[in-house]
Amino acid sequence: MNASIIKSDENSVTIQITIPFESSMLSTEERIQTHLNEAGVLASGKALEQFDTDGSPLEIGGLRWTSKGKQPKTYQSPYGKVPIVRHVYQSSEGGETFCPLEVDGRIIVTSTPRFAKQISHKYAEMSGARVVTDLSENHGRIVPGSFVQTVAETVGSIALSQEESWHYQTPKLPMAIKTVSIGVDGTCMLMCEDHYREAMVGTISLVDAEGERQHTTYIGASPEYGRATFFERMSSEIAHIRQLFPGAHYQGLADGAPENWDFLEPLTDTQVLDFYHATQYLKGVAKVRYPRSPSKRTEWLDSRCHDLKHEVGGAGKILDEMLAIDASKLGVTNAETLHAAITYFRNHLHQMKYAEAVAQQLPIGSGVTEAGCKVIVKSRLCGAGMKWKDVGASVVLSLRTLSYTQGRWPQFWSKINQYGFSLAS
Repeated sequence: MNASIIKSDENSVTIQITIPFESSMLSTEERIQTHLNEAGVLASGKALEQFDTDGSPLEIGGLRWTSKGKQPKTYQSPYGKVPIVRHVYQSSEGGETFCPLEVDGRIIVTSTPRFAKQISHKYAEMSGARVVTDLSENHGRIVPGSFVQTVAETVGSIALSQEESWHYQTPKLPMAIKTVSIGVDGTCMLMCEDHYREAMVGTISLVDAEGERQHTTYIGASPEYGRATFFERMSSEIAHIRQLFPGAHYQGLADGAPENWDFLEPLTDTQVLDFYHATQYLKGVAKVRYPRSPSKRTEWLDSRCHDLKHEVGGAGKILDEMLAIDASKLGVTNAETLHAAITYFRNHLHQMKYAEAVAQQLPIGSGVTEAGCKVIVKSRLCGAGMKWKDVGASVVLSLRTLSYTQGRWPQFWSKINQYGFSLAS
């Protein structure tokens, strides 16, 4: 041991470290990390002692709890294993025991809060096996995969259990917010039962007068929740935003799924169909019109996309043009393509006022929501060979939406630090 405690009291600890130099800078840096970890273990042990009691009886829930004496326990910290002896209590009725140090020190499983914060943040980004490797290679911490899994799942479960009671502040922005753009979408993931189910992602974006997105809140729900519970969570977030920006224009933005619009229409002032989805139908019609002329096909598509985006009433004119095509002269596949495009435009004509939206600096693409599906769900939950149980998927999505929404991750840990936590549903 190259670190030793020189002195300590209830307010601080002084530690001396001796670090020998190695033949290379890399080796020296690794030695520094090792000895700093040794010092961190000593400091963490003294810090944990401050959360223990003096062994006096406690009155909790109308019951008298008495100490069973100091018992040894080893906790995991960012620096290493921290052995300590602390008081463990039991009520006069017997049964379960209670450790004040673990409650007041915000111990999660057997992890200190800082280490649990590190592990769960890493687990939100990578598999448990990769977290184990990362901790070993970059922090000099060797822990079993089961420990990483348990800690991350516990943190995620805390986040899930507190969704209704813990509210997070939206960052204060230096510019005025003109538009709140709300999008919802679903994406499939493979479950352990060897079938795909839909996870939901929602985005609430704050947009300034120039049409620039300044902040986005992400909401994710695993297939376990179902759409109803997901939409309830979205509604709660939207209600919070309305209190902050009551004068903003609220816009719904999504693809053509009817259930998405059933949710968005009552909550938004205007609704805009994702421009990209509309152009994909025009792409099919272009092939129908010019099956043997790629150049004319491209010219027609570019022209109609421009009209759709910039000309008031452009969608209606394009629909009339499609209706004028004699489908009886088309093959089966081309006729079906044309019919699908006509149906799509008819059903969503009222949501295709792109020129008006562009003039008002309103978003016309649901890219942020589709990117949310990729970033929040696909990149973490849809890797090669990955299959998920409902609980595991819920945990990861909860951690990822907290970490990807600006400001929420530190707020979440501030609340744990301030209030403690409960896993009760």
